[in-house]
Amino acid sequence: SLSSVAIAEVGDRTQLLSLVLAARFRRPWPIIAGVLCATLLNHGAAAWIGARLGEFLQPAVLDSAVGVSMIVMSLWALRADKLSNEPVPASRSGVFIATLIAFFLAEIGDKTQIATMALGAAYAKLGAVVAGSTTGMMLANVPVIFFGSAFAGRLPLRAMRIGAALLFLGVGALFLWRAAQSGQFFQRP
Repeated sequence: SLSSVAIAEVGDRTQLLSLVLAARFRRPWPIIAGVLCATLLNHGAAAWIGARLGEFLQPAVLDSAVGVSMIVMSLWALRADKLSNEPVPASRSGVFIATLIAFFLAEIGDKTQIATMALGAAYAKLGAVVAGSTTGMMLANVPVIFFGSAFAGRLPLRAMRIGAALLFLGVGALFLWRAAQSGQFFQRP
């Protein structure tokens, strides 16, 4: 979870949002706290939903679904996200609340959320999945928040996207291999 999310997050729209928030508010600690809380909420829900969906599927079908979703994620990881020109929502409640809301909403349907959902379906230890995906998200976003555009502009984003795609492809292939090895994949119930 940690490595999948950390690599996939580089150049992602939520990382770009972190950059915008850092440039706009110039207060890193409330932004980091907002990103952390939003990620815990979002990825916790995603892993839980993935686990609940996973309960209804046979192991071979579940492994196949996770494998295919990871391969799709590998293709999605190759697509570069861009900043939008829309203003970042501000809140009277402060930088933390603005970050929490903006980051939570931006993460809905994002590749890191979908990866967390798939990992939640695949692994029984939801706490480890959420901890790994949240840590990966923080590893990718905290440097951007502290160092802003000067640091983010030096990252080899294309190479990172390719690395993320290869990681997702490898994980997907592993799950498809597990599904094929189970012996129940091609049998009818």
